[in-house]
Amino acid sequence: MTTTSKSLASTIANHLLTIQAVALRPNDPFTWTSGIRSPIYCDNRLTMGYPEIRNAIAEGFAQLVREHAPDAEVIAGTATAGIPHAAWVADKLGLPMAYVRDKAKGHGKQNQIEGSIKPGQKVVVIEDLISTGGSSIKAAQAIREVGAEPMAVMAIFSYEFDKATEGFAEANVPLRTLSNYTALIEAAVEMNVIEEKDVDMLQAWRRDPASWGV
Repeated sequence: MTTTSKSLASTIANHLLTIQAVALRPNDPFTWTSGIRSPIYCDNRLTMGYPEIRNAIAEGFAQLVREHAPDAEVIAGTATAGIPHAAWVADKLGLPMAYVRDKAKGHGKQNQIEGSIKPGQKVVVIEDLISTGGSSIKAAQAIREVGAEPMAVMAIFSYEFDKATEGFAEANVPLRTLSNYTALIEAAVEMNVIEEKDVDMLQAWRRDPASWGV
């Protein structure tokens, strides 16, 4: 997994904390749908409501595409949270845009991919958040199944779980993110969102989220 420059990672982390797209509660954990207790909750959909922030995200993605996938031919968002960001990135780059569902529709043409992705085309997948990476890898596999090439998955933020790193490596799909858990914790300390004494606890959760707080 590769993150863009440290300065941009820090800037994006700052934005996410400022609008509370990411909330940190090391002493009053959230409970995820999976049952995992977590000191962090991320809802990057909130970025849609802040034009300057969503533009910074779109420009960050566009920069990643220019640097690491300059011959990309299509920008594909993951349904649903990746769709608006893919549209803004495609617009900046002047490229076609499509999106990928988690599974094929049960009616009509039963499409899993909406928009046009042709065999042989090179595609960048845009995602809002990487936890285990499973849904993003499925989207990349769906693109492969139509004969196109997923050049990379690019996401706003990653929890930096080892499981995700291993999953993308096994799927042979590069993962690049604008920001990540490490940059977020650093920004949170600087912004006084958390105290320095909470850092070790937060890092312990990233290393073993399933056992944390049990």
